[in-house]
Amino acid sequence: MDLEYEALLKNKTWELVTLPPNREAIGSRWVFRIKYNSDGSLQKYKARLVAQGYSQRLGFDFTETYSPVVKPTSIRILLSIALAESWTIRQLDVNNAFLHGDLAEEVYMK
Repeated sequence: MDLEYEALLKNKTWELVTLPPNREAIGSRWVFRIKYNSDGSLQKYKARLVAQGYSQRLGFDFTETYSPVVKPTSIRILLSIALAESWTIRQLDVNNAFLHGDLAEEVYMK
């Protein structure tokens, strides 16, 4: 949890402001998960700070309702090309990833 919090601060994910009188803050909570190795042994403990999105209003707090992800078909195609071209394939785990997009809406979270 400390590592996640430090990463949020380092990446300047938010700024502390006073809540305007005509707005409501969206709640948040910590979500904890245990990540295991393929043999079942403990790899690491993970913590994420998430917004309680059920209190958001479409068009006011947000306009988009999806998270960009890679389709399994795209991964299979990429792996097929790498195999055909004899490319080296490497795997990595990103410890803390942030999209570099700006929100058009002002979202207040507590």
